[in-house]
Amino acid sequence: MGLIGLALAPVAQAETKTDFKVAWSIYVGWMPWGYAADTGIVQKWADKYGITIEVTQFNDYVESMNQYTAGAYDAVTLTNMDALSIPSAGGVDTTAVIVGDYSNGNDAVILKDQTDLAAIKGQPVNLVEFSVSHYLLARALDSAGMSERDVNVVNTSDPDMVGAFQTPDVTAMVTWNPMVSEILALPGASNVFDSSKIPGEIIDLMAANTEVLADNPDFGKALVGIWYDTMAVMTADTPEGAAARAAMGAASGTDQAGFEAQLAATKLFATPSDAVAFTAAPELGTTMDHVRTFLFDKGLLGSGAPSADVIGIELPDGTILGDANNVKLRFTTSYMQMAADGAL
Repeated sequence: MGLIGLALAPVAQAETKTDFKVAWSIYVGWMPWGYAADTGIVQKWADKYGITIEVTQFNDYVESMNQYTAGAYDAVTLTNMDALSIPSAGGVDTTAVIVGDYSNGNDAVILKDQTDLAAIKGQPVNLVEFSVSHYLLARALDSAGMSERDVNVVNTSDPDMVGAFQTPDVTAMVTWNPMVSEILALPGASNVFDSSKIPGEIIDLMAANTEVLADNPDFGKALVGIWYDTMAVMTADTPEGAAARAAMGAASGTDQAGFEAQLAATKLFATPSDAVAFTAAPELGTTMDHVRTFLFDKGLLGSGAPSADVIGIELPDGTILGDANNVKLRFTTSYMQMAADGAL
């Protein structure tokens, strides 16, 4: 027994840590993380729990998720679909600590010199392949009685979207804000389908490594403390609130009015009780079933995956979609509920 104790002690010690790294990328629902880092809100909550939290902005969304999956970061901003297809499919057990919002128009299918979705047939469509843009395209095509066989997907990195749309060869694009706003301001650009047509399906999260979270619950508490502190500032109808929205707008390449237009296309869960109610609702299970089916159809749940059940998804009530012995994505209301209860 003594030998076993000696063997286990260093491992247990290594699991508890005080320094944490968080990755985020430019998107209306994630701009609060940069603002919180810049204004001392991150520092305030890290100090409260005696830890350090380094918040890093990525200009390339996919790269931020890849870095998290590789273990370079403890938490990352991503969507529900990308959480399943990248870290979870890559074997990294991931927990959605904060359900921040869902896209309610921020993701869009845009055509050049056409105003009807049906005109997309036969066109090349530029998007980040296998991202939520790809999912939105699939849902859009389905709504019009078409399938992906009717178009030609062209994989395009998100920083290249605005420039690409201004070239003659690009006539159809699917992307997210702030690129959507910039592209729709260009001559000939029309929004022919957006995420408001599939409300509640493209969900924006702050997710953390489940093992890191289990061994360091104060990290999860600090994350929700940071988030709802920032929500209180940015949603306030005060000069401070306006200044926060202006700062987030500037950081995302627009201004206060532009940022507020993007917020209008976002169903933001500004309070923890709102987030808990959405996350605990049965519709989340329906959405994740749509998502895992899409990912399986695209071959994105791992090579040789026999079915959409290959990865287990745990919902807040303990229900598991898929393989209960291979749960790699978890939705929990526990940390958000602590914030709602004033228990941080």
